[in-house]
Amino acid sequence: MIRANIVNEAALFAARGGKRLVSMEEFDKAKDKIMMGAERKSMVMSEKEKRNTAYHEAGHAIVGRLMPDHDPVYKVTIIPRGRALGVTMFLPEEDRYSMSAQGIRSQIASLFGGRIAEEITLGIDHVTTGASNDIERATGLARSMVTKWGLSEKLGPLMYDEDDGEVFLGMSAGAKPKAHSPETAYAIDQEVRQIVDDCYGTAKNLLTENIDKLHTMADALMEFETLSSDQLDDIMAGGKPRHPTEPPSKPGAGTTDAEQGSPIGGPAEET
Repeated sequence: MIRANIVNEAALFAARGGKRLVSMEEFDKAKDKIMMGAERKSMVMSEKEKRNTAYHEAGHAIVGRLMPDHDPVYKVTIIPRGRALGVTMFLPEEDRYSMSAQGIRSQIASLFGGRIAEEITLGIDHVTTGASNDIERATGLARSMVTKWGLSEKLGPLMYDEDDGEVFLGMSAGAKPKAHSPETAYAIDQEVRQIVDDCYGTAKNLLTENIDKLHTMADALMEFETLSSDQLDDIMAGGKPRHPTEPPSKPGAGTTDAEQGSPIGGPAEET
């Protein structure tokens, strides 16, 4: 289904451009549209908000690049897509049907990378609401580790989340029996908090140690608006990113056959 959608969108891009044949340029545009949402270049952002979005996305990208068992960064953009003001897209290198505990913790850390980048560059009093979706997803992953996936050493391999939608006879949906005691609920909350705090601290240390790369990547996003994996390689190696028109440093660099990714949206548009 994804392949068919990409082909259809690529054909539409080619037709709008008056082309008779579909090239890789159209396929790349189609893949980005399907995975990251449609571009909204007509949306006007102030320089302040644009730079803040650049730091936010750079924070996601850097933490994602440095955490173990994390999917590679495919592309980073501060062009508004869908409801997000910017997007960092991660793509797996191969098909995967499960995740390790380390991989989940790495994903939680990268989700907090955007908010932490704002905190480092703006100060705690000027952190925006743009990380609301990131926080929701990170909290959900941490809670699932404890209540569904048995990945908490403290609480063990037990299922604590039994919300299957079933309603018992004579009971309303809002009056379902509790699956565990108040003491267990407190222990779950404490364990979720510990996972989040550990991942947040790890991400903050990584960005603090790589503050020069954070500034370089944000500046590059302000200049080019979108960075490829090759440009990210340049930055993470301590240099300046190549111009988008420069070829990859080696054959096949910056390409992937993966078709499913994990986009991390930047600051969401307030509605």
